Amino acid sequence: MPYIADRIQETTATTGTGTVTLAGAVAGYQTFATGFGSDAKTVQYLLVSGNLWEVGKGTFNGTTGLTRDTVRSSSSGGSLITLAGTSNVYCTAGAELLDNSNIGVQLASRFGYRMF
Repeated sequence: MPYIADRIQETTATTGTGTVTLAGAVAGYQTFATGFGSDAKTVQYLLVSGNLWEVGKGTFNGTTGLTRDTVRSSSSGGSLITLAGTSNVYCTAGAELLDNSNIGVQLASRFGYRMF
């Protein structure tokens, strides 16, 4: 299961579809390294580059690298977007993660149990 943390937003000057090099926190936010520490972790991310966006699961290497492992959804039909110029990188809980966190309630409801 991927990790998430609060108030993480960094910029990147990375271009293309490869590994993202994180360039530092936006004012008022923390870095991935501050939020996750120096160990490599699988994390949820959101990339925004101009009008393009991508939500996925990737590997944060503990310093400044984020590998884009699995795209969950994107403005490119579920494919990697091509980064250009300065882009923003966030830690976010994607819809799939949030939907799966509620699976017990959904199953109980299906079989006629009331949870609340």
